Amino acid sequence: MTWLLALILLPLLGAVAVAFLRRDDRLAMITAFAVSIVELVLILPLWLSYDPGGERLQQVSSLEWIPAFGVHISFGIDGIALLMIAVIALLVPVVIALLRSTDKLPEGKDVGGLLSLILLQQALTIAVFAATDVFLFYVLFEIMLIPMYFLIGGYGGPRRQYAAVKFFLYSFLGGLIMLASAIGAYSLAADEIGEGTFDWATLAGVVSEAPLETQIWLFLGFFLAFAIKAPLVPFHTWLPDAASQAPVGVTVLLVGVLDKVGTFGFLRYSLPMTPDASAELAPVVLVLAVVGVIYGSMLAAGQTDMRRFVAYVSIAHFGFIALGIFAFTQQAVAGSATYMLNHSLATGMLILVLGIVAGRGGDTRIDAYGGMAKVTPVLAAMLLIAGLSALSLPGTNSFISEFLVLLGAFDTRPAYAVVATVGMVLAAAYVLWLYQRIMTGPVRGDAMLAAAPGPGTVQAPEAGARKTIRDLGGREIAALAPLVVLIIGLGFYPKPVLDTVNPSVEQTITAVQER
Repeated sequence: MTWLLALILLPLLGAVAVAFLRRDDRLAMITAFAVSIVELVLILPLWLSYDPGGERLQQVSSLEWIPAFGVHISFGIDGIALLMIAVIALLVPVVIALLRSTDKLPEGKDVGGLLSLILLQQALTIAVFAATDVFLFYVLFEIMLIPMYFLIGGYGGPRRQYAAVKFFLYSFLGGLIMLASAIGAYSLAADEIGEGTFDWATLAGVVSEAPLETQIWLFLGFFLAFAIKAPLVPFHTWLPDAASQAPVGVTVLLVGVLDKVGTFGFLRYSLPMTPDASAELAPVVLVLAVVGVIYGSMLAAGQTDMRRFVAYVSIAHFGFIALGIFAFTQQAVAGSATYMLNHSLATGMLILVLGIVAGRGGDTRIDAYGGMAKVTPVLAAMLLIAGLSALSLPGTNSFISEFLVLLGAFDTRPAYAVVATVGMVLAAAYVLWLYQRIMTGPVRGDAMLAAAPGPGTVQAPEAGARKTIRDLGGREIAALAPLVVLIIGLGFYPKPVLDTVNPSVEQTITAVQER
């Protein structure tokens, strides 16, 4: 058994085990956390065994599934998939460790059920990134919607059922359209090589030689599914509802990892399989990308709810990622590939810290808070670090990714790069605005003045202030510490990540540049 298969099976088995422990919340929590820690440890041998100078797909395993149609259960990873598998392995234990600090479950819901679904979601998401059979990828693409649907619809906020259904329908419809393109690619392979197959490498070789018109139709099927998942404007409308209603930890996985399946799909499927169509339709995608950057930034600046604020920030960031991918330069695509990782770290931490803020005050409205830095200085520092990473300040992890995207885009798409640069200015404005409203000034706001005291609290010093609120505890600091270390560490030394993705990026972009 390869390390990759172990990473897929372990959380799957953990989900089953935790499901049987639902009557004991404490035991369920310990078991789920232990499984997630072992999963994180297993990333180390997977990372060390990966050879950036070797074959594109490594840790390959395959088993016949539906022989009559050439369908296999086959897995393998390149450098880009490795990054995304590593980040979900990191985020899951952080989410579990902070669960009680960020979420209050709906009445009648147990922690074991939530944790079991989170582990199931982890297993399916890793499998999606690792799938090398296009039909298997489609099946997993659709199946992974099921645990997320129940996580949002069963454990979310007051409008959770509406948000869950909207999320499911959007993504499911995109998957069906992708299936049509996958079947088209299968038929094309049957005509060209005399045998239908869903093997990714074979289809990439066959479909990339198809006429432009054929490639365009196949490209559109994959693109719509990935654009919805990403999400790109105007296919984004499900995200603000899902992000605002899902539990905080679930939102971290949704925005930090699940949405990356869309941008990953552009790199793994759209560009290698349909290079001519990708080049032909790139101007359309680039327009959507820069519109997303500006639109997401402006709407983020106007939000009054923390959770919707993060959703629109992510929409702006996904615009940057799409810009880099369809700029078709080595630097820009490498920037997008690393941006996928760095966005997960920055936005994941931002969601968690804001979730802790809302957990303390019982309110997600931004104007319900003010002056928190006076009574929770460590929490304020954590929000500042996450915010600075979200706005791509030099010295944080996101800067190098955004810099590479813009630098590479200026070579081939200067007009789009100039417009996207405005998004950097807007990012500084909306992040600093958020921090100022919540953390600076006198203690103020309904949540700050009305919340009940808790253990280990610090009394606000302002005269007349009735709020008592506790700063981050040791468990919370320990849970956030790995994210802080990576945000700062990768900001100053991104070489390990760039070395991992560059060979895969070069192979991906060569297919388009040679057309």
